[in-house]
Amino acid sequence: MNILSGTPFQESGGWSEGSKEAEIYRLMNGSSHPYSYRYPGELNFEMTLRNSIVESAKAMHQSAASFATFETTRVNPQYWYMTEFGGFRLRPGARPSDAIRDIFTNGSYYGFECAGAMLIIYYDAVLRVLGERTFNQLFPDLFIYSWHADSDLGIHPTRTMNFLPGDVVYFENPDFDLRTPHWRGENAVVLGGGLYFGHGIGIMTAEQMIQSLNSTRRPGAFQSAYLSDLVVRPSFSYLSNFTTGIRSASIMKQQSVIVLHNEVSIPLPRYRMYLTMVHYQG
Repeated sequence: MNILSGTPFQESGGWSEGSKEAEIYRLMNGSSHPYSYRYPGELNFEMTLRNSIVESAKAMHQSAASFATFETTRVNPQYWYMTEFGGFRLRPGARPSDAIRDIFTNGSYYGFECAGAMLIIYYDAVLRVLGERTFNQLFPDLFIYSWHADSDLGIHPTRTMNFLPGDVVYFENPDFDLRTPHWRGENAVVLGGGLYFGHGIGIMTAEQMIQSLNSTRRPGAFQSAYLSDLVVRPSFSYLSNFTTGIRSASIMKQQSVIVLHNEVSIPLPRYRMYLTMVHYQG
C-alpha cells in the first residue's frame, strides 16, 4: 500500500511494463506494509535510487573486487589509506566520487568484507542519482569499515519479509564453522526476480544462497542457514531532499564513533549493539 500525505493512492508513475521500477511499485502495492510519501516526487526518487542500488550491486559483481577479512583488506593507495584494523579512509585531496568509482573500475586493487561492500554499493548508488557535486559535499570524509556509515546515508534496520529490490537482507548461518567465521552469514542486496547479490558469494536465488552457506557449517551441524526478516535501507526520504539543492556548508553533521571489532559479515543490528555498548561504557 502506498500513502501520499496520509491518503492511499495509486499511481502508474509512467514506468514501462517489465521495468525494475514497475516491479518495485507492484510489490509495494501488494504489501501489507504501508509506504508513505509526502509528495509524488519522493516516491519517484525512491524508485530511482532503489533501481540504482540494484545496478551498483550488479556492477560490483562484475568488478574484480574480491572478498577479504579485515586482516587481508586491500585498497588502491591512490585514493585510500588503510587503518591497522582493516578499515580504509579517503586520502586528503582525493574526491569522494572518484574514490568510490575506482572500486568498481579498478576492482583488482580491492578486497573487503560483505558489510563494507553493502555500504560501498549504497554510496555508488547515491552518487549515480545525486551526481558528483552533491555527493562530494555530502560525503567529504568517506571511511569504509563494517557497518560504520556516514550519517547522511541514513541507513536503518527494520523487520519485515516484504523485500523490495534495493533492500539489503541478511542470511543467517547459525551453525557456521568457527574456523571460518566469515561464513557466519551473508549481507545481500535484493535484485528482484528472486535473485540476491552477496559480495564474495555472487548472484544467487535464496535457495542457492542457503545451500552455499550450509556447505560451510561446522562438522555435525544440524541447523540450516536461513533468510532472516532483517532488512536494511537508506533514508530515501531524507536523501530526496538533496535532488533540488545541497546543504549549506555551515551545517555540521554528527557522526557516530567507529566501533572496532573483528567479526566479518555481521548484520547491522549486531554492529549497532556494539555501538550501544561503547556508549554505555563511556
